[in-house]
Amino acid sequence: MERDIMELDEITISRAIIATQMEKLLEFMEMDVAVVGGGPSGLTAAALLGDQGFSVGLIEKKLSIGGGMWGGGMMLPRIVVQEQAKGLLERFDIAHSPYGNGYYVAGSVEAVSKLTAAACDAGVEFFNLFSVEDVMIRGDGHLSGLVVNWSPVEMTGLHVDPLTMGCRMAVDATGHDAVLARLVEKKGGDVKVRGEGFMWADRAESRIISHTREIFPGLVVCGMAANAVAGEHRMGPIFGGMLLSGEHAAHTVVTALKP
Repeated sequence: MERDIMELDEITISRAIIATQMEKLLEFMEMDVAVVGGGPSGLTAAALLGDQGFSVGLIEKKLSIGGGMWGGGMMLPRIVVQEQAKGLLERFDIAHSPYGNGYYVAGSVEAVSKLTAAACDAGVEFFNLFSVEDVMIRGDGHLSGLVVNWSPVEMTGLHVDPLTMGCRMAVDATGHDAVLARLVEKKGGDVKVRGEGFMWADRAESRIISHTREIFPGLVVCGMAANAVAGEHRMGPIFGGMLLSGEHAAHTVVTALKP
């Protein structure tokens, strides 16, 4: 028995995409928290903040979410997480197995997928292919919003004016580039980005939580952005610190917004 195939209406399809996404853009012109960067620390922070009932928009300059976690170590899709972060693997239902003394191995694709799904379930709205080109700071000296444009506009060097998205707090989870921190520094804010050091996994992992903090009124750094600001070292394909840093960033934002 042949199934009837509904006749497709290209105009309706286009209208559906435009109408529903414009609705979301308008809704998130003002949000509680803007998380910039969709790597492991940003995804963790966004998911946990969404669970707390905040309106959270995650802004990612690339087409895909997940940052460096997708590739594991040198395109081998496995990541290592230490004992201290095992609870977060369990929290997000990421399968893992022990390896050696205090280490656990997980699939990078599953880890990214489940973190992303958790953020979606928590009500986080994703804005991929968005680049942040400036920040808004008013007379009170508090970061109050982001200046955004399409990533292809940035990549091609076109002169297209941006739009703005307001937020009560922003989280810089942009990895090695520390984009928001550098923008604040460039515009004269009291922020100094020292740049990350060479590979030293033990030191980088052990200090990342202390570097995850509010570095400017309304701006929290986490993940490798936190280490870059502090002048700390990099750690390679061990991701427990990334997850714990995202968790700590979420706690920092909650404390600031719910004193």
